[in-house]
Amino acid sequence: MATPDMLRYRRIPLTHGTGAIPALGFGTLIPDPVATRQAVKNALEVGFRHFDCAERYRNEEAVGNAMQDAFKAGTVRREDVFVTTKLWNSNHRPERVKQAFDASRQRLQVDYIDCYLIHTPFAFRPGDEQEPRDERGQVVYDSGVTLIETWRALERLVADRQCKSIGLSDITLEKLKEIVAAARIKPAVVQVESHPYLPEWELLDFCREHGIVLLAFAPLGHGMEPKVLEDPVITAVAKRVNKTPAQVALAWAVQRGTAFLTTSVTPHRIEENFDVSTLPDDAMQEIRDGIRTNIRFNGVVETGVPGFIPRAN
Repeated sequence: MATPDMLRYRRIPLTHGTGAIPALGFGTLIPDPVATRQAVKNALEVGFRHFDCAERYRNEEAVGNAMQDAFKAGTVRREDVFVTTKLWNSNHRPERVKQAFDASRQRLQVDYIDCYLIHTPFAFRPGDEQEPRDERGQVVYDSGVTLIETWRALERLVADRQCKSIGLSDITLEKLKEIVAAARIKPAVVQVESHPYLPEWELLDFCREHGIVLLAFAPLGHGMEPKVLEDPVITAVAKRVNKTPAQVALAWAVQRGTAFLTTSVTPHRIEENFDVSTLPDDAMQEIRDGIRTNIRFNGVVETGVPGFIPRAN
């Protein structure tokens, strides 16, 4: 009898936090709250146990409602679900961090957050506007706070025991090194864009060295040109192992030691994205050696404003 492939159930222990993060995660950047609730419900039914949320997405309550439905039905236990959410740029001032954290936790309807991330290293003018802009339409940044000051406020959340681990998102290797050098509690997780066209090997090596989990968003290239899933190396491997190109790219992400996030509102896509299986070693090597394209699709690391950059063919 064949041994079942357990890749989809892999959890990565957190060196600098409590528990283990599921390697397969579901992102909740879905504009419509009704669609969000249904997508999270479908993802839970399929087997996803990590949900990545954010104040910025404006739908934490819908995610919380879907999780509560499952908890109350007894189909899923809270302790089996890993919940990540993020501090937005306009709340970087230390005195605003706890309030923002508590608001997210209450909207998500959970007693604790498994991982709280600084959404970007850029501080915006503090206030209720998510993207404060001047009369010329330019984002107004906050020069009155440093990233390490914001990090210290996150460290205090861990001490309060309602936050199991903390981390960073949309950060460069250089900025990450600064935080790791100064931190009392090291980042448990770093969330960045990563896929076969942006493997971030140097960042991944640094994370491995320091016991940090690299959590990849846009692991399928966000469907943008040039399309990762149409790369001839990916499609050839997919044909050989009888999987879809998406399943190949996602298995590659897990097998090289990262966790990933996918987002969909389409039930069969949600199911496809969870149905990953271990690739043979030669396929992993082919993807590493055979793909030469290197592209970043999301410009958030340059501005702090998330957004995928359309590219001409």
